[in-house]
Formats: sequence, C-alpha cells, structure tokens
Amino acid sequence: MKKTCLAVTILLIAFLIIDIHALGGKPFEGIITFKITYPDSKFSESQMAMFPKLLTVSIKGMKSRTELQMSGMNTVEITDYDTKSKVSLLNMMGQKYAIKQSTAEILKELEKEGTPTVELSNETKMIAGYTCKKALVTVNNDGIKTVFEAYYSSELGSKISNFDNPIYKDIDGVLLEFTVQNRNMNMKLTATSVEKKNIPAKEFEIPSDYVQTTQEELKSKFGGGGE
Repeated sequence: MKKTCLAVTILLIAFLIIDIHALGGKPFEGIITFKITYPDSKFSESQMAMFPKLLTVSIKGMKSRTELQMSGMNTVEITDYDTKSKVSLLNMMGQKYAIKQSTAEILKELEKEGTPTVELSNETKMIAGYTCKKALVTVNNDGIKTVFEAYYSSELGSKISNFDNPIYKDIDGVLLEFTVQNRNMNMKLTATSVEKKNIPAKEFEIPSDYVQTTQEELKSKFGGGGE
C-alpha cells in the first residue's frame, strides 16, 4: 500500500506542475515524447524502479493529452484550453478515477506557489530538431529562492501552453527541456522526439468507466498522500 501511495503522490504532484502543450502561434498536431531522469536522486534502486521514465504529450487543436506510465499505474491528464479546465485520469491496477479541475481551481493552486521571475538568455540548444532558447526561472517561496533552468521553443506554441504551470507560466513557448523539484527529488524532462501526426478526437474524451473524485478524496483513500 505504501508503494502505491507514493506513486499516487508523485503523479498527482507531477500533473500539477508538469504541463507541456504545443498550442498558440502555429497550429501543431502530433506527439511530443519526453524522457524523465532523476539527477542526484537519493532513492534506492527498488524505489526508482517505480518512478516513470517516459512522458508523452498528444496535441490536437486546443486540447492536449499528457500521459505517464509506470508499474501498475497509468495516468493521463487532458487539458482544454478553450475552457481552461482539465481532468486527470488515474488507472491503478483496474481502479479508475477521474479528477476534474475548473479554471477557478487551477488558479487557486497557482496562488499557493511563489511568484516566478524569468531571466532570458541568448544561449540556445537543439532539442528534438528544434532550436530552443534558454531561460532561468527563479521562484521565491517563503524567502527560499530556487532557480530552474529551461529550454523552450516558440515554433511549437506560445505562452498559453504554460498557463497552469506555477513555475514556467511566464515562458513564452513550449518547454522541451526543464526540471521539476519536489522535496528531495529532481525530475528532469527532455524531449526526445516531436512527431507530427493525426490524433483521434476520442483520445481527449473521458472514458465512461472512470469514477469522478477529487484530489483530497483520493489522497485520503490511499493513506493521506503516502506519508
């Protein structure tokens, strides 16, 4: 049970802070694939084995589908940019839950985070076939400053792609390499491919066999977030 709780916590946090969507300036339809690494991790090999190593983002019009897979669990987040709302779909060994978030709920989550400041750099890097610009984002939480390095492409989309991202919300482009920090764990995501292809509309629908719940109810059900 503890293993399952930790996995739920990681994925819930990940989907609150990890959102990559190629929307805005130039229309894009296809899939962006990211590899996930854990620099300076202090977890054991057995613990690391259950952490996700791959993230995919499917984009079609003003909707995106972000998916993480790991042992015994599949988690999907569907974002609608017309309504600025989203839903997370969790499938834990056959137990299926849908967690909806309205615009107001998303903005409330953002208010809990420190205000980021962005420093743009002239440095660039080629990632997945795209020339990406570098940005340093500083977040001040209760006097503690943390600096995040990110590379982004304006060719794939604009600032709207990060509206619900508390760290990178002011980055004017699609993130193709960035780091997320949670407690004593760093998650680094790097795009390995950007594939243009048609995505079926049903990929952005909520399956009928998912039970609607809330983050609080789910954390309570699985032991208060894995403590």
